Amino acid sequence: MTERILKTALQTLGHTRALKDGSVRPAGFEFEFAEVPAIIEAFRRMVRGLEFDVSEMALTTYLCARSHHKSFTALPIFLVRGFHHGAILYNTRLGIRSPKDLEGRKVGVNRGYTVTTGVWARSILQHEHGVDLHKITWVLSGDEHVAEFQAPPNVVSNETGTTLEQLLAAGEIAAAIGVQVEHPDVAHLIPDSGDVGFRELARSGHYPINHVLVVKDATLESHPEFAVRIFEAFAEAKRPYLERLRAGQIAAPSKVDRLYRRVLEVTGRDPLPYGIAPNRQMLEALIRYAGEQQIISRPFAVEELFASGTAGLAA
Repeated sequence: MTERILKTALQTLGHTRALKDGSVRPAGFEFEFAEVPAIIEAFRRMVRGLEFDVSEMALTTYLCARSHHKSFTALPIFLVRGFHHGAILYNTRLGIRSPKDLEGRKVGVNRGYTVTTGVWARSILQHEHGVDLHKITWVLSGDEHVAEFQAPPNVVSNETGTTLEQLLAAGEIAAAIGVQVEHPDVAHLIPDSGDVGFRELARSGHYPINHVLVVKDATLESHPEFAVRIFEAFAEAKRPYLERLRAGQIAAPSKVDRLYRRVLEVTGRDPLPYGIAPNRQMLEALIRYAGEQQIISRPFAVEELFASGTAGLAA
C-alpha cells in the first residue's frame, strides 16, 4: 500500500531536524518537505492558497485565519518560542523617558499588524507599562497574510519610500517593533531587555509562543488519525534534541539553542512543551491580547483551535 505523502513547510530547527533528515519517520505517511526561502513565505502561501498539507505558522496568523474561516486547523505543537521585551527599539533623541511617552506618536511594526512578535510586544507596552495602544499610530512595513483582515483605524502603511529602520534612525517614527538597527540614536526601549523576559518566566511562567503547526482540513477529514500520528512524530523528533540540550552537547549552539537552554535552567522543565495543558496560560493570554488589539472579533476557547483527538496529548 502506497503511503500518503503530505506536502509540508517546516523550517529546520534543533527539534525538527530528525524529521527533516528522515531519522524519524511517521507511521502511515511521509512528509514531503517544500523548502522556502523564509518560513514566513509559507504562512502566506498556506493562508491564501492552502498550498501545503502541513505547515508551520505564526500563532497570531493562525488566530486571524481561524477568525476568517480558513480551511486548516492547528495541532498543539509549538515550534518557536521567545521573549519580546527586546523587540522594541526607540529613538533616544525624541524625549522619550518611558514607554508611556509613545502615546501620541508613530511606532513602526515590521511587516503586518498581526505579526505575532508585534502582538506580544504591544501586550508588554499595555500590560506592563500602562500604554494606551489606541493612542499610538502603528506604521506597517508590509501587509497581512490574511488578506481579509481589516486593521484598526490607527494602523497605517509606510508610504514614505524609506524603510522603518531609516525612519527610526531619523526620528520620523518614535519606535519600532521587530526591526534591527545599528545607530547611535537607537536603543532598546525596555531596560535590561535581555534578562527581563527570563525574570517574568521565573516569576509568573510567562513564556510566549510564536509558531504552531497547522494541517489542512481536507487532509484531517480524509485521514483523521493523522492528527495524533503527526503529533507523535514531532514528539519523537524533539527527544534527542532535548537530551543534547540538557547535557550541554549542542555543537555550535545558536542563539535559539542558548535561549532554550536558559529556559531549561530557569524552569527545570522542557523548554518546548507540546500539548494544550502545559501551554494553556500562554494560549489564553495571546487570545486575549489578539482581542484587545482588534485582530480577532471574538475570543476563542482554547480547545476549539485544535484538531479533534489532540486535546489530551502532551509531550
